[in-house]
Amino acid sequence: MKPNDARVMLTGATGGIGQATAQALLQAGAALLLVGRSAERLEQQVSQWVQSGGTANRVRWAQADLNRPDDLSHLAREAQRLNINVVIHNAGVPAFGRLGAQAPDEIENVLHTNLLAPMLLTQALLPRLQGLPEAQLLFVGSVLGSIGLPGFSVYSASKFGLHGFAQALRRELQGGPVRVQYIGPRSTDTGFNHPAVKTYNQATGTAQDTPDTVAQEIVRLLQDGAAERFLGFPEKFAVRLNGLVPHWLDGSFRRHRENLPAAIPRSTSF
Repeated sequence: MKPNDARVMLTGATGGIGQATAQALLQAGAALLLVGRSAERLEQQVSQWVQSGGTANRVRWAQADLNRPDDLSHLAREAQRLNINVVIHNAGVPAFGRLGAQAPDEIENVLHTNLLAPMLLTQALLPRLQGLPEAQLLFVGSVLGSIGLPGFSVYSASKFGLHGFAQALRRELQGGPVRVQYIGPRSTDTGFNHPAVKTYNQATGTAQDTPDTVAQEIVRLLQDGAAERFLGFPEKFAVRLNGLVPHWLDGSFRRHRENLPAAIPRSTSF
């Protein structure tokens, strides 16, 4: 879809990737409904863009907690009111560390926010989207949704699930007006992760992309309509190899195991 024709609902709009994606979409000509949990941050974000670029007629915002059913219903009504034809599921929460050090309620929150919430929001929006001539659902996942990495067992579970959901839904809706897409960024340099993750990445030689790099790839995916795309090398190669013979990679993560901290402070969400 051409950005000029896109009326985008973007969840997780106040996070690092979310802000960069919103900016890239606005520059490309799309209209936006920004979704986040903080009304103050959303209002400030929109105000800055309106003052600097005169985009008042192309950007709106809606406060919502995607784990609340009433808020999902509110977003469905807003999608109808604004004639949304693109949904970018970007909201999420991080999880890092040894499984035994993670609290049960935190595990539940990660799985609910990263997996169940986008599934339920999609379900709420899908009937209207299927009535449009053309629509797109784009899920922002992770390479960790295709490669299980030490220290990311909970996060990987949520993103493996999201990848599987997007893949199955794509095949379910094939031939209709709704195109389903998935993008798997590698580690990205934002405030999403705890500083311990940056230390871990440095110790294991893990490269990071900028939020702008990810945002440009999201815009490109929206335009070219590809089913899915993974970012970075050797990550893209590892995704393919892990899909074919996953046990071949089991011995490749000694440094990752050795550099896992004993405990990590609780996560935040966007």
